[in-house]
Amino acid sequence: MKKFDELFVELKEKIAAQDMNSGTVKEFNKGKHFIGKKIVEEAAEVWMASEHESKEAAAEEISQLLYHLQVMMIANELELEDVYEYL
Repeated sequence: MKKFDELFVELKEKIAAQDMNSGTVKEFNKGKHFIGKKIVEEAAEVWMASEHESKEAAAEEISQLLYHLQVMMIANELELEDVYEYL
């Protein structure tokens, strides 16, 4: 099981390595517009799973939303502390 902070480090490493077989690298390289569309899509799926599906389905959708948010953070050169400052 990955933790939020661990995932962020892993994603930064994948992006830095630019492994073109990585879905994370492909998403990152498509840019903020593409990443933003994924965030909106996942946010809707979180809502729908929360309204109409199981707790487990909601948790899975939330994990996917968090993943795409972290990719956007990296695209904006943000660190976790930059976001934590506003929590």
